[in-house]
Amino acid sequence: MEKALELDGEYPESLRDEFNIPTFNSMGLSSDDKPVTYLCGNSLGLMPKSTRDSINAELDAWSNCAVESHFKHPEEAKGKAPWVNIDLPILPLLAPIVGAHENEVAVMNSLTANLNSLLITFYKPTEKRFKILFEKGSFPSDYYAFYNQCKIHGISEPENVFIQIEPRAGETYIRTQDILDTIEVNQDELALVCLSGVQYYTGQYFDIGRITSFAHQFPGILVGWDLAHAVGNVPLQLHDWGVDFACWCSYKYLNAGPGGIGGLFVHSKHTKSDPTKEALPRLAGWWGNDATKRFQMLEVFEPIPGALGFRQSNPSVIDTVALRSSLELFAKFNGIGEVRKRSLLLTNYMKELLEASKYYKHPLRMGKLPCFFTILTPTGTDEEHGAQLSLYFDSDIGKEDIMPNVFQYLHDHGVIGDARRPNVIRLAPAPLYNTFSDVYTAVNALNEAMDKL
Repeated sequence: MEKALELDGEYPESLRDEFNIPTFNSMGLSSDDKPVTYLCGNSLGLMPKSTRDSINAELDAWSNCAVESHFKHPEEAKGKAPWVNIDLPILPLLAPIVGAHENEVAVMNSLTANLNSLLITFYKPTEKRFKILFEKGSFPSDYYAFYNQCKIHGISEPENVFIQIEPRAGETYIRTQDILDTIEVNQDELALVCLSGVQYYTGQYFDIGRITSFAHQFPGILVGWDLAHAVGNVPLQLHDWGVDFACWCSYKYLNAGPGGIGGLFVHSKHTKSDPTKEALPRLAGWWGNDATKRFQMLEVFEPIPGALGFRQSNPSVIDTVALRSSLELFAKFNGIGEVRKRSLLLTNYMKELLEASKYYKHPLRMGKLPCFFTILTPTGTDEEHGAQLSLYFDSDIGKEDIMPNVFQYLHDHGVIGDARRPNVIRLAPAPLYNTFSDVYTAVNALNEAMDKL
C-alpha cells in the first residue's frame, strides 16, 4: 500500500472530487459511508457532480418556459443553449477526443442505431464485392447489425458474407498482421472492414491507423470502427487515419449516464458540399436537413454538410446536457492526451501487482495450481491496450466456479468490476476518478479471494 500512496502523491492529477462515488452504505454492503473501489468505468462511468445541476437546469427550463425554451433558454446568459441547438456546444468538446473536425461528428441516437444508420450508407454489396470483415466474438449487437443488413440487401445466408477473424490457437488476442493478411487475401471480395477500436472482452486496442491505411490500399474497401470501448479511453485520430465512419456510446468512459446518447463520425471526404453531386443516401430526418429551412417544412431534402446531416430527429435534451457535463471535465483535465498518460500509469501499476500475485500463472511457471488467473489483454506495449485488463480464471485440477466466487468476494468487499461468464473479470481504472490506492485495494482483495479458494 505504501507504493500506492507514494504514487498518489506523485501523480495527484485527478478529478475524483468532481464525481459521485458510491459508498458501501449506498450500495447496501454495510453501514459504512466510505467509497467503494469502482473499477467498472468500462461498463458505466460514474456520475459527474455537475450532471445533476445540468439536468435540473433543463427541467427548470421545461417547467418555467416550456416550448419557448427551444429558441430562448431562460439561462442562456449562463451558457445554456436553446434546445434547438442543444447538441452544438458539444461538438468542439467531442471532436478532439476522437481526433476529428467538428463537422465530422454528431451527437445522436445510440451506438447500435448509429451503426445501422451508417451501414445503410456505407455497406453497398455488389455481386463481386460483398464480404464484411469483423472479429469473432465481437459484441453481439454488432453481429446482429451485420447479419440483418445482409438480410436487408437480400442475402439469404449472411454467414457466407462474414469473415470473422480470431486469435490463433492458444493465443488470447488477434495479431495485427493476421488482420492485414486476411484483408489482402480477400481484397477482391471485401466491401467492408468493421472492427472494435478496443475489443470489449479482451481489452485489445487495435491498431486503427495501420489497419485502416492498409485496407484503403485496395479500392472499394471501406473501413468503419465501433468505438464503444475506445472513446474517452484512448487517443483517436479518425480524420488523419482516414477512417470512413465510426460510432460509439457515451455511458462508459464518457460518463454520460446509463443509455446515454451516442455519437458518430463521418469523414469529410464523404460529405464535402458539392452542389453538382447528390448527397450520400442515408436514414434521414428533418434534423439533418438544412437548418435554415427546417421549419419551412419543405418536401426537399438538403442535408447539412458533414455528420450533422445524418441526424434524424432532435436529440434528447436531458441526455445531451449530461454528456456535455462530462466532456467539460475532459477539457478541464487538458484533453484526452493527459487522460491517457494517467490511464497508462494506473493500468500498468495494476498489471505489475497482478503479475506479482502468487496466483498469476506465468507462461514459464511449472506445476499445477488449484486456482489461478491470467491476463487476456495484450500488455507487451502501451499501444496494445486501453484502461481495461481482462482476467481469465481457471484451475489445473478441474475446480469450478472460481470466477463467480472471486467476483462475489470482490463485490462484497466493495470492489466493483465486471464479470463475463463463465470465467472472466474485467477491471478498468478510469483516470478521471480512480487512484493508485484503488488499484492496490482491488488486487489485494482479489488475492484474498483466491486465498479463500
